[in-house]
Amino acid sequence: MDTDRARLRRTLRSQRNALDRHEQAAASASVNRILRTTHRFRVSRRIAFYIAEDGEIDISGLMERAWSMGKTCYLPVLSHLINDRLWFAPVEPDTPMVFNRFGIPEPAVPSRQLRDARHLDLILLPLVGFDGAGNRLGMGGGFYDRSLEFLRHRTSWHKPRLYGVAHELQKVDQLAVQPWDVPLQAVVTDRQIYFFDRGR
Repeated sequence: MDTDRARLRRTLRSQRNALDRHEQAAASASVNRILRTTHRFRVSRRIAFYIAEDGEIDISGLMERAWSMGKTCYLPVLSHLINDRLWFAPVEPDTPMVFNRFGIPEPAVPSRQLRDARHLDLILLPLVGFDGAGNRLGMGGGFYDRSLEFLRHRTSWHKPRLYGVAHELQKVDQLAVQPWDVPLQAVVTDRQIYFFDRGR
């Protein structure tokens, strides 16, 4: 099963990276437009974004929109102290950035400003693949799953809401579900938004 997931991950990343600059820009513009019209984006005050890498959908335009609406924006920060969990750092247009061990920029803020996922209203997650049941295939590090593990033990869905962000070509028929996987409530692609039966 691990081999199958690794093979699928390579295939989907290759297809995503095969998109040219214009296709990537058009897909990102479409996703930003769809996301900003959702009820969840409009009502959320504390939203986690990500910095696009490896052909991921660029949602920086949506983060600028969120700033203009007075929302507090966050970016994930990788912790070396607690099982490689993610914390979330507030970010503004002038926040200094540093590179983590994967070469991904993170806000350089004091540790007292870092927030646990429980404090957020909405987390926008990058992904490598997803299926029609809201299962997500990530890069394989398990950082989001470890950081959101508390959501698997709740009897009803509470914040944060989890929305995946992807190219339409990243949708697959079915993903093998692992015990540690945390399902999404929605996935927004350049074509449409998929809502799953876990509230919106």
